[in-house]
Amino acid sequence: MTGKLFWTDPYQTTLTTTVARVDGQQLWLQDTIFYAFSGGQESDAGTIAGWPVELAEKQGQDIVYTLPPEHGLTAGAQVTVAIDWPRRYRLMRLHFAAELTLETIYRDFAGVEKIGAHIAADKARIDFALPEPITPHLPAITARVQGLIDADSEIVSAFSDMEAQRRYWEVPGYCRVPCGGTHLRRTGEVGHIALRRKNIGKGKERVEITLLDGAPC
Repeated sequence: MTGKLFWTDPYQTTLTTTVARVDGQQLWLQDTIFYAFSGGQESDAGTIAGWPVELAEKQGQDIVYTLPPEHGLTAGAQVTVAIDWPRRYRLMRLHFAAELTLETIYRDFAGVEKIGAHIAADKARIDFALPEPITPHLPAITARVQGLIDADSEIVSAFSDMEAQRRYWEVPGYCRVPCGGTHLRRTGEVGHIALRRKNIGKGKERVEITLLDGAPC
């Protein structure tokens, strides 16, 4: 099982670790800080031993990385893993903005069903099954989400089941949500957000989330 240090410290940007296995372009690491696409959150960008990671994929409780065919790495080699930190931090900020938006919408619309989500470095989106446009409600939703962000509350992230690799995040006093992504330490790190509705078909609503400023100091 790959040791997932992006859960222990999602702010770590480099790591020296050991190649556990190699199969052509694919390799497995003993430990990693390089997140692989899961739960709608895009994979990190970065390098292993200076080689660009072309693909990062979950494989059970392991993560497999695809490198250029000429990488030449072998099992047992010591390598440095480096991630694109500005990209990771934007993903973390947008991910949590989307989580807070989702929880707020759940509270406002009884029985609403989430039918999709995607977290990229430029924006996040959440798709819902809703019979009416969400547009009239967006100003109030935005205000409540921004209020949660501005409260600068602590974000707790931990295992609910270590053996099964199940994780959660929690804002004490607000909510606790199952999630295996990379999380901020405090809600205030998200910064200022904007929400907008996009029409994706009858009975379906998409809310897009963007950041209005650079990374907080």
